Amino acid sequence: MSFIHEFPASSLREYDIRGIVGESLGEADAFAVGRIFGSIVADAGGKTVVAGRDGRLSSPALAAALIKGLAASGLEVVDIGQGPTPMLYFASFTLPADGAVMVTGSHNPPNYNGFKIMLKNKPFFGKDIQTLGARAAQGKVVPEAKGGVTQKDVSDAYVARLLKDWDGTRELKIVWDNGNGAAGDVLAKLLAKLPGRHILLNGKVDGNFPAHHPDPTVPKNLEQLVAAVKKESADVGVAFDGDADRIGLVDNEGHILFGDQFLILMARDVLKAHPGATIIADVKASQVLFDEIKKAGGVPLMWKTGHSLIKSKMAETGAPLAGEMSGHIFYNDKWYGFDDALYAAVRVLGVISRMEGTLADFRSGLPRVVNTPELRFECPEERKFAVVQEVAARLKASGAQVSDTDGVRVTTEDGWWLLRASNTQAVLVARAEAGSEDGLVRLKSALAAQLAASGLAPNFSEPSAGH
Repeated sequence: MSFIHEFPASSLREYDIRGIVGESLGEADAFAVGRIFGSIVADAGGKTVVAGRDGRLSSPALAAALIKGLAASGLEVVDIGQGPTPMLYFASFTLPADGAVMVTGSHNPPNYNGFKIMLKNKPFFGKDIQTLGARAAQGKVVPEAKGGVTQKDVSDAYVARLLKDWDGTRELKIVWDNGNGAAGDVLAKLLAKLPGRHILLNGKVDGNFPAHHPDPTVPKNLEQLVAAVKKESADVGVAFDGDADRIGLVDNEGHILFGDQFLILMARDVLKAHPGATIIADVKASQVLFDEIKKAGGVPLMWKTGHSLIKSKMAETGAPLAGEMSGHIFYNDKWYGFDDALYAAVRVLGVISRMEGTLADFRSGLPRVVNTPELRFECPEERKFAVVQEVAARLKASGAQVSDTDGVRVTTEDGWWLLRASNTQAVLVARAEAGSEDGLVRLKSALAAQLAASGLAPNFSEPSAGH
């Protein structure tokens, strides 16, 4: 029986396969992901794939179709059911498995869904995803066969492993906001055994996300958590995204800590055990982070934005810790090197419980800078990478201090600004950071001039923020 499937081009992203359910993503696509990825695993000599799903309303049907496709490729499928994406990664590493597929829309709106994939415990992204799409269009599959499906609950083993690395010394009062995301049931098990006094918000898994959107990088989504931390006089607030591979933190005064800020706290701790180690962060991170890593005796490495890219670089360098502004935190110290918000929470709470003073004291002790939020400018898909190349060429010709690790990051006496093409949307992403408001104005002016020189008219209406 021949098999040919055309994926909508918009669903084959850089880091995952993603679309709007009923429009650019459906059960036929899920079956095709299973059939083609299953063929890729089989071609590589693999026999077992782990499958999981988040709590979105569309996830059970998509997961069932995915599993059918995997089994039709002759594979043994271990279905771990509903839970956070990192639990699927954990299952893949510990069972072990030759591949893993998570049905998840991550932090996207409720009508989105998608697939995050690993092959032999390594990220499956970029060219891999394009190859999957091409194989589907060509009908390049292994002969149909009858694989098997086994249900396995790994949540207790996962929670036990999370608790193993708890190293706190004093009891904390913690407010948790699950955002009705996929971590709900696992988080409840964790909190039943994790030392401390715990207040859980939006613990029920609900694909409608009735309380707020499950993205902890957006301050509006943390308003409920901030209010609860203040009301309860808690030591810290912890938030997760929809599939719990990203974390957000709120200090005891109700101030939001961004990914590059709490990574400093984690880096200082890890570097005590691994002096001189490399710590990786993405190009959007504050210069304060890179400076503080150096001060703590580490080697800062600025790398490309994207959880799959960071994971790959981490494996290559052996770095014990990495992180992104978006809240993806990767521990290779005692852990497996994948992004896991639950594990990151256990580790950072251990650090907070052992340190002198409060989390607010830590935050206020960091060097003060002013910066923009992430700025996004619409730019045609066919122009976005070219614009970045044009800007980089002009700046290099002028003798500017430029890093082209991912897009273009320019350092001046005032601070730095970044321009990069989004890997997932027809937009350019920018950010700027300075030591003063006047410096930030100059940086934004320089960025605007470069965009104008490439025919774009940016709108800088967004406010700056202390950081």
